[in-house]
Amino acid sequence: MVPVVDFNVYRLGVDNVSDKDLHQLGEELRTAFTEVGFVYLKNTGIDEQEVDHVMTTSKTFFLLSEEKKMLFSRGNFPNSNHGWVSVERENLNPRRPGDLKEAFNISSLLPDIEWPSDGVDEFRNVHVSFFLRCKELSLRVLRVMALSLGIEVDIFLKAHRHIGSEENTSTMRTLYYPPVQSVKEGQIRCGEHSDYGSITLLFQSHEGGLQILNRKMEFIDAPSIPGTVVVNIADLMQRWTSDVFVSAVHRVLSPPAGDTRTRQSLAFFVQPDNDVIITCCDGSNKYPPVNALDYLLARFQESYSRN
Repeated sequence: MVPVVDFNVYRLGVDNVSDKDLHQLGEELRTAFTEVGFVYLKNTGIDEQEVDHVMTTSKTFFLLSEEKKMLFSRGNFPNSNHGWVSVERENLNPRRPGDLKEAFNISSLLPDIEWPSDGVDEFRNVHVSFFLRCKELSLRVLRVMALSLGIEVDIFLKAHRHIGSEENTSTMRTLYYPPVQSVKEGQIRCGEHSDYGSITLLFQSHEGGLQILNRKMEFIDAPSIPGTVVVNIADLMQRWTSDVFVSAVHRVLSPPAGDTRTRQSLAFFVQPDNDVIITCCDGSNKYPPVNALDYLLARFQESYSRN
């Protein structure tokens, strides 16, 4: 079972928090990230109406014709991770057929980069605003994580100074899972994988499908809980903490036959700054040093190379 932790004492907008409250919060996060790798946070300062508004705006884009969406394809921009990703373009589990999802990646906030506008009013403003909200929440979570480990409180914050700039590849993905009509053998909405960077924030619509691989090597459901955000550890953070925090494999199953409901989610993938060298923060040599950007590009190659 994925634990639920109340983040109210350090929610967005709260700046004065006692050491006792931060310590307690850190203990709860450490337990979740050590034992499961995932946690639900409630009372973060980001409410359900805010999330619904972003998803509604996103869906307007996803329902456009493929011809219009192709104008914003990932790879058409100076920042190679910005833009639209079509259904089956990714294989997050390369042993399966392409994932039954599409996405729009927001990884560049440059004022001159192109954004959808035809039939999608305020797409840029809505998504950039939410990107910045997720950035602030992520930094708060990272600070509490460092406190929970008993290390320098700003060690993770210093490595994420440039989120939202060209010096950092943190990405918000708005994801749309269209109705499933037919599938190839072994095909699901999102293949088994672990995330690449530091942490991920995930906001889900009410349709199910997300599953997490627990320590017993069993997949457990992680349904949408209204008013919460799912936060999980990613691979670089597991290396960084010498396996104290666990980056758990997860997937999104396809719905049962005859269920044509769509699914949406918003994922904020937090990456260290491009030039950061990740070394074990306990001073051990359990993992060799690795450059954050090089590591990410290698993982992208795995996900996109077959399509």
